[in-house]
Amino acid sequence: WGPTDVYGATWPVDNDCVPVVMGQVLAGMEKDSPAIGPGSYEKFPKYGAHEGFHKNDPMMPIAWTKSYQVPGGKKGRAFCTTMGVSLSYIFMVYTGGSIARVFFITAGAFAGLSLFGYTTKKDLSGMGTFLMMGLIGIIIASIVNIFMASSALHFAISVIGVLVFAGLTAYDTQNIKNEYSEFHDRETTGKLAIMGSLRLYLDFINLFIMLLRLFGNRG
Repeated sequence: WGPTDVYGATWPVDNDCVPVVMGQVLAGMEKDSPAIGPGSYEKFPKYGAHEGFHKNDPMMPIAWTKSYQVPGGKKGRAFCTTMGVSLSYIFMVYTGGSIARVFFITAGAFAGLSLFGYTTKKDLSGMGTFLMMGLIGIIIASIVNIFMASSALHFAISVIGVLVFAGLTAYDTQNIKNEYSEFHDRETTGKLAIMGSLRLYLDFINLFIMLLRLFGNRG
């Protein structure tokens, strides 16, 4: 359960997509709030404007798998989810002002780090192994801290996370630049652009979350 205003994924999805988790809209903002049902527009007019409106029919896909085919003919399957739902919890924990402040701090830091990675003459490829080791360490420590609930470990994870994702931003930017310069056909460069955008997007989101843990004001 989590609050979100995101309702952009609609049913039915594409033929090559199979929903795994569906989400239903509640009438309130509590876990035990009733689900919006047929005729709810009368009690909750903001959820509909016409008779027979049913926000949960159909429900929104929250997570799904998508089939695809690679050039070699093999079929694969990707797992997709709505990122907005997974991030919506921050509005329950932190104040809106601190979220906005940390977002702009993250945006400035991300732009500077990405610019450094793009323009520097120094080879950053040697950082890759250490950054990946740090990322794996963060994941393991985060899982351990679920059971320990240690504030000191939480702080350490956040600090190390900022350093790791700051390094990954510069490293990924340079790596994407080098990869892009090696290929010239439209299909390959298009795929590289998509994957590169995803990598930098995840770097930004994780850097934002780590900074928010350090500097966000809890509501």
